[in-house]
Parts: sequence; structure tokens; C-alpha cells
Amino acid sequence: MPNSHANEESAAAKKYIYSFAGGAAEGDASMKNLLGGKGANLAEMANIGLPVPPGFTLSTEVCAYYYDHQKTYPANLFETEIPAALKKVEDYLGKKFGDPENPLLVSVRSGARASMPGMMDTILNLGLNDKTVEGLARKSGNPRFAWDCYRRFVSMYGDVVLDLKPADKKQIDPFEEILEQKKQELGIHLDTELGVDDLKDLVGKYKKAILEKTGKTFPENPEEQLRGAISAVFNSWNNERAIVYRKLNHIPGWWGTACNVQAMVFGNMGEDCGTGVAFTRDAATGDNIFYGEFLMNAQGEDVVAGTRTPLKIEQLAQEKPAIYNQLEEIRSILEKHYRDMMDIEFTIENDKLFMLQCRVGKRTGLAAIKIAVDMYNEGLIDEKEVLRRIEPEQLNQLLRPVFDLKEKKAAIDSGRLLATGLNAGPGAATGRVYFNADDAMEANARGEKVILVRIETSPEDIKGMNAAEGILTERGGMTSHAALVARQMGKVCVAGCGTLRIDYKAGEMRVAGKDIVIKEGEYISIDGTTGEVIAGEVKTKNSEILEVLIDKTLDPADAPTFRIYNQLMQWADKYRKLNIRTNADQPDQAEIAITFGAEGIGLCRTEHMFFGGDRIDAMREMILADDIAGRKVALDKLLPYQRDDFYGLFKAMGSRPVTVRLLDPPLHEFLPHTDAEIDDLAGKIGKTSAEIKARIESLHEFNPMLGLRGCRLGILHPEIIVMQVRAIIEAACRIKQEGQEIVPEIMVPLVSTVKELEITSEVIHKTARSVISEQGVGVKYLVGTMIEVPRAAITSDQIAQAADFFSYGTNDLTQMGLGMSRDDSGQFLPIYQQQEIFARNPFESIDIDGVGRLVSISAKEGRSVKPDLKLGICGEHGGDPATVEFCHKTGLNYVSCSPFRVPIARLAAARAALL
Repeated sequence: MPNSHANEESAAAKKYIYSFAGGAAEGDASMKNLLGGKGANLAEMANIGLPVPPGFTLSTEVCAYYYDHQKTYPANLFETEIPAALKKVEDYLGKKFGDPENPLLVSVRSGARASMPGMMDTILNLGLNDKTVEGLARKSGNPRFAWDCYRRFVSMYGDVVLDLKPADKKQIDPFEEILEQKKQELGIHLDTELGVDDLKDLVGKYKKAILEKTGKTFPENPEEQLRGAISAVFNSWNNERAIVYRKLNHIPGWWGTACNVQAMVFGNMGEDCGTGVAFTRDAATGDNIFYGEFLMNAQGEDVVAGTRTPLKIEQLAQEKPAIYNQLEEIRSILEKHYRDMMDIEFTIENDKLFMLQCRVGKRTGLAAIKIAVDMYNEGLIDEKEVLRRIEPEQLNQLLRPVFDLKEKKAAIDSGRLLATGLNAGPGAATGRVYFNADDAMEANARGEKVILVRIETSPEDIKGMNAAEGILTERGGMTSHAALVARQMGKVCVAGCGTLRIDYKAGEMRVAGKDIVIKEGEYISIDGTTGEVIAGEVKTKNSEILEVLIDKTLDPADAPTFRIYNQLMQWADKYRKLNIRTNADQPDQAEIAITFGAEGIGLCRTEHMFFGGDRIDAMREMILADDIAGRKVALDKLLPYQRDDFYGLFKAMGSRPVTVRLLDPPLHEFLPHTDAEIDDLAGKIGKTSAEIKARIESLHEFNPMLGLRGCRLGILHPEIIVMQVRAIIEAACRIKQEGQEIVPEIMVPLVSTVKELEITSEVIHKTARSVISEQGVGVKYLVGTMIEVPRAAITSDQIAQAADFFSYGTNDLTQMGLGMSRDDSGQFLPIYQQQEIFARNPFESIDIDGVGRLVSISAKEGRSVKPDLKLGICGEHGGDPATVEFCHKTGLNYVSCSPFRVPIARLAAARAALL
């Protein structure tokens, strides 16, 4: 929630309102923190001479004041400052707010510093009442238009300001219900078919519904309407969908929103009027084409909400060539001015073009990379700006599966093609159909893959959209809410599939002209690249990048997406300072990571090597042995497995560094749990089931995470360390004999005191020297430790004396640092994030203020003893962009992450270096 992050300057001295009109705005694009993105860009467009309707912006500081002062406003805001700002608009246009003869109508829109499309509230046509509507009718000479605006305003004000829009999406909006009943009575389908008397009747019924549901009459006073609308905009900053969106996109709650009050221009006055939304490039593919949609005789909400399927922007060239050419010119001006792909909204009033908004456009991951690289080639930006432009997580979209073309063709040939809509969000998705956002969330929580199917989506669907693999809508175009948000979220989306007939009450959808019914819970597959909707499941295959890098089935010359990805990675490697390693335990994992650009292994979890086949039995035999002799017999069985595993891993990595963590988890994790498994093991190791159960019971720990594990296990049973180190060094010697240089990094886990590391290191060195002597091969190796215990972090100056390197195990450091179980925190972490106790999940992105400070202290203390001490991070946080940025700032040498996160870490490291 907004708070007093705003400075302490007295409210009376602050400037809260910034006007914009005709080349003389009081703000500009650099002021988005104060004016919000929308207000700053309206001012910027006015400053560069584009046709922007006049208006003014209430700054984000008003929002902060509103929340800090129990939803009240600064003194004189409504008494003098807003009237003064309104007068500038009135003087510019020759109209007057509330005048029954020549009324000024305004829109009231939100506008945070970060774009949040559709998440907050908007009110259009404000200023209409029973008197001004007649004045608007006389002045325009078009009574139908005036009453159409009035019925739109009453319903929008009722929904947004008077809170009549139902929270439950299964319920019908009262105004929509009245409108649909009216259309059925008249036997019509479109709003444009309503006559003047029909619209007057609707206004009356809308007002009656407001009185019945709220006990209050609809406000006729324009000043009261304006105050209510501004308050609704500020209140919408903390509505559920806005909060969910902020959490998904890591937008701080204290930022707040600005509020823009702007003179209305009308796209619904007749056939020489219209409205549209466009992108200066294709937001789905990144192609350099003008990409958008429009509707004639409509207002902007008709396009964005998807209530009418709009026309492609190219058709405007035929219908209104002069307007289209003007838009093309503005497209060029905006791209050169902002040096980015822009999202614009426009209205045509009596064949005159007006610009209502511009902002940096949301785009898919593919489009983001293509647009940035293309703009570099066009000389608009340099390679550093390319790297800054692309969010690392967007690379995920390029690695996602696509449909196998043979499988899809077979499905279509068998008659399973249901319909084809608009290819609004590229990729392939298969899942069960759900028609309601809450149901989609519940299904996702059960582990189901979900396709959210809606007639059209609205901002209230954001949680369901986040839970879904893909989104399918009956209505709406390429710039509808569904398409816009799906592209930003990286979701597969097919929009405007007009042949579908979705019935929420029946929980089913039908296909026009076909005897096909798809019920809730049944599978469908959607192709967001082609727009095809297919009944049932369709198999997927690797993306183009994986076909080149992993499958080796595609020539890079035939892979344009791979080529731009490869260019991006080359630039990232040029500027990043951090090395990027991977977490890998098997040669195939290592090979994939190398293909993605990994420069070593930062964490090999040796315990993963003990599962499967005969080796798990030998491991269990070792744990259940009665004495050291029995343990050594079992360890001798494990040695060849470990040695071969390390050899394969070293072979795959070439000369790249490999950090091997000695056995870490508690022993009970390796033991059988069921009676059948115990009986089977008893027969293999010559013990009775009762003996095994007794031994398992004796190993029971109340808190295994803090029990006998890590270096503690090695200190009690050094023979385990001996076996593992022997396997590592023998494998390294074999590699060296084959002409390959490898320097294993042996890592001791869970150290909390230097003495633990010294005792363990002594065993490691003694064993290593023995093997090297036996083999007659000179092999270098390092011995370091994993810093994952808070005590180790704050005594790192001591521990560094016995260590060649530190690797931060942030998974356990987070658990111990926060006193919070990763496995059990799901019960409360979502609520903690909702209440902003934690801005992000600390097990996904490092808690910089707490756990991060432990890392910073450790790094400083360790290097105070050994200035060249090698430092890395190997927890799951290593692939998180925010954590990568923190590691760069802290001066670590590398981060280590899972193989498929390596490209993300490479880009994040480059961006961190360019900050």
C-alpha cells in the first residue's frame, strides 16, 4: 500500500496536478514515477506536437496522501486546484464542465509508473446528467450518440464507483443483464442497433437498478461524479486483481497510481468516428509491421474488452486512408522518439485523429528479442540497450515446447479441429477446459494442466490466467485484454474464436455448425502460433532453439529464432562479469548445460548418484552395517559406481571446473519405508526385517535437517569421506592420463566451525595424496566449503583460513537464516507476500536484507583473510535474475543454476554489469 515514501515536504507546498495540452505540458516522459506511465507519456506526446486531447494528471503523491490519511485528500485539491486545472481544459476547448448547453465531458483513468493493463479502473463520459445529455445532443446534432454516451457512463459509474460489478465471475453484471434483455426484446444483436428511445429506456432502468441495489440515487452533480471517479481510481490500486498483478510482476505496493483526467473525444458519434489500439510492431512475433485493430462508431472499451471483434488496422487504410497515413507517420515518430515498440490508443472524431495513450508495448519473449536486435540493426539502440531491454525470464518462452507437426496434422485429419481464432500468444498448450478463473486455480492446485476458456477475459480473471497453460476466448482481438495480458505473462493464447458458443451455466462450449460439445474438465489443445483449437491432447516437441542445441535436428541456418537468441547470448557474454555454472549430477545434464553456455559445475550433489539399481542397495547396506568393517564392505561396492560417475562427469565437462559436494542429506532419506521394501532389502543384505526396522528406528531424528548430516556425518564416519574422495581423485587421475586437465573442487557441506572443516580437510588431503601416489599422476584439487549455516557466515574469516573456496548454499542458509522450513512454509508464505512481509518468495529470490546480508558479511570476512578467495552461489536462487544481480554487486565469482536456467543467468549477469 502507498505510504510515506513520498518526501516530507508539507502538503500545502506540493504540486499535485500537472496539466497537458497542445504542445505545452507541465511534465514529460522522464517523470513517470510522479505522473505514472500514462500521464508522463500524454505529456510527452503533447510536447512533441501530437494531437492529444487536453487534460491533467493527479500525481502518485496524491495516491500516497490518500492512503496515508485515511482516504482523504490534500487541502484545497477539489476546492481550487482541480477547478483551476479543469478551467485550462475548458478554455482550450471552449466547453464548460457541467454546462447544460456545451458540456465538457472527461475520462478518468489510472496510470501507475509500471504498465498494469486493465488492472485498475477507468470511467468514460463523466459529466453527463439529465441536463447535460440534452445539451450534448443539441450541440452534436446527434441525440443517439449523446444517449449512448449517457447509458455507457451510468453503467460504468455504477460498476466502478458504486461497486455494482459482481466479484463472482459466475454472476452477471446487472447492467449487462438489462442490456441483453433489451436486445432480446428488440430482436437485435449489436449495441449500435439501439435507437434513441431504447437508450433512454436503458438509462432509466440502469438508474433504477442503482437505487434498488445501493439505496442511493445516481449522482447528477458533475463535481460529485468527478470526486467519486478519482477516488475509485485510487481505490482500484488495491483491488484484488491489481494486487495479484503486482505480485506476479514484482511491482511494489507503495508506488501507488496517478490519475488522469482528460477531455473526451468520441469514437461513437457515427461512421466518421472510431477507436483503435495498435502496436508499432507485431507484439507476438516482433515483425516490423503496423499491428493493431479498430472499430468504427465505437468507444475504446469496445476494442479492449473484446465485446465486439474488431477489424485489422490494415482495413483502415481502405476506409480512412488519410487517417491511416497519419497513424503511420505517428508510428514512425514515436518509435524514433522512444526507440522502442510502442502500444498506442487512438480515437477518430469526425474524421479527426486524437492520440489517447502511448506506452512501451507488452510483447512475447520472442518479440522482445527480435525487436531489440532489429532496432540495433536499424541503428536505434546499441547492444548494451538490447541487453537492458530484455527481461531474462522472457528467454523461458523461447525454450518452451511446440506441437509436433505430425501429431497435430493427424489430429486435424481425424476431424478434431474445432475452430481457428487469432494467434494472440505463440506456443503450444494442452489442458483441461475450465470456464471460471477460480475453478482454473483450484484445478491447477490439484496438479491439472488447465486451459482457461472465456467468452472474453477481464482483469478479474488474472489469477485464472496465471494458473492456466493457455487461454482461449470467444470474443476479442489481438489487442484485447486476453491477448495483451497473455503475451506479457508468456501464456499461449487464441482469441476471438467466433465460431465457439460458450455456455457458462451449462459448463460447456459448442462449435457453430458442428455437432461437437466440449464439457468442463475435458482436454483441448490450442496453438497460439496458428490460432488452431483442437479437441483432445496433442503431443509436443522441443522448441526451435532446443532442436538446434539439444536434438541437433535443425540447422542453425534454418532457425531464425535461434540466430537472434545466439546473437543475444554473445552480447551477454561480452558484458557480464559473473561466470555461470550449472548444478548437475550426470553427464547428460552437464552436456545440456554446456550447450546452454555453462562454464563449469557449481554443485554436483553426490547423494543423487546413490539412487537406482544396485547402488541404492549397497548404500542401504552401508547405513545398516553394525560396525566399521561392515560399512567398508558396502563402501567398497559403492566406490566403482562413484568413480565411474565422476569420470563421466569430468569427461563431459572437459577442462571446466567441477565442484563436488560430499554426502549431505540425513541417512534416513536412503532407507526403505514400506514393509515390502524392507523385506526385499533383508533378503539382499542378510539381515532380518526386524533388525532393519530396529536400525531405522534408531536413526530417527526429530529434526533431520539439523541432525546427523553433512560434515557431521563425515566426522563420525570418515570412511564415507575416504570412499568419496578416492572416487573423485581416481576419476581425475584417469582423465589426466587421457590428456584432459581437471581440477576437482571438493566441497564440505554444513560446516559451522572452522574445526569441522579442518578435521574433514585432513581426511580429504590424506586420501587424495594416497591416491595420487598410487596412480603416479599429478592431479591438482581444491578443498572448500558450503556456507549454509548462519554461524559459518559470520565467522567466515576463521573458516577461510582452511578453505580454498566458498559456495553459498542459499537453500539451507535461507531456511536457517529465517527459521523457516522450505517444505512447510506454503501454509503461510502466500499470506506473507500478500501482506508484503516478504515482497517475493525468499526460497525463489534471495532475501537480500537478511540472507543476502549474511552472504555479504561472509564474502567480506572471507576475503579479508584470502583476497583471492573464490566465491560462488549454488542454491536454487542461482537462476533467479534478482539474485544474480545481487551476486554481481557482492563481488561473487560465479552463480550456479539448473541447466535450463543457464541462458537466463547469462543475460541477468550482463544486465547486472550494465546497471
